[in-house]
Amino acid sequence: MLIITAAVLWGCGTGVLISRPAYRLSVPPAEPWRSACPAGHPLTGTGGDWLGRARCAAGDTYGPSTLSVASATAVVCALLAAAAGARPDLVVWLLLAPAAVLLATVDFAAHRLPDVLTLPLAAAVLTLLGIAAVLPDAGGSWTSALLGSLILGACYFALFLVSKGFGFGDVKLALVLGAVLGWYGWAIVLAGTFAGYLFGALYGIGLMLAGRADRTSRIPFGPFLLAGTLAGVLLGSHAS
Repeated sequence: MLIITAAVLWGCGTGVLISRPAYRLSVPPAEPWRSACPAGHPLTGTGGDWLGRARCAAGDTYGPSTLSVASATAVVCALLAAAAGARPDLVVWLLLAPAAVLLATVDFAAHRLPDVLTLPLAAAVLTLLGIAAVLPDAGGSWTSALLGSLILGACYFALFLVSKGFGFGDVKLALVLGAVLGWYGWAIVLAGTFAGYLFGALYGIGLMLAGRADRTSRIPFGPFLLAGTLAGVLLGSHAS
């Protein structure tokens, strides 16, 4: 229970920092990161250029709700702590959780997975899992994590080449997701990947039933890939 409580506090504390970077990064690929509100007032606050609430000099707040993203991050962290327990890989998952929520938020807002997040995250996850692998009670394999990253990335790259609805940002995100799922083995790679596609398909069907999309509409796929990976980690943590 203490681990879950600490994880919730971590999720809340890091979640409140997400709104500003989410607002700044939620722009089309050709545009620079936002540094002002739509009216042109510069962003202000105590979190510096990137952390905290996206409040402008006029006093208005932009971007996702701080309460919403903090709550989502806290829930994700609590689920991870409940599943993984006191193992070194839990520390890795808790460090990655805020970045995953930020990526999902940006993709929902702008249909974009910025390189400034995905590429460093791919390097970070492999480094952190490499450290976790040499610690006692590690719940997975760094070798299978590395292979999972490379193979899932290659598979998504092939999909990118043949599918117009698949973005290159998803390919780079696959390097991260493949490492996370691969940590627990190939069965979890398949399960987590399938879950991501299932979640995305259900969302798309829901939009069509509500009349908000058709078969040609594009949806942000990153959040569902991330949700599927979370499901895979929860399954893999229980199984290991």
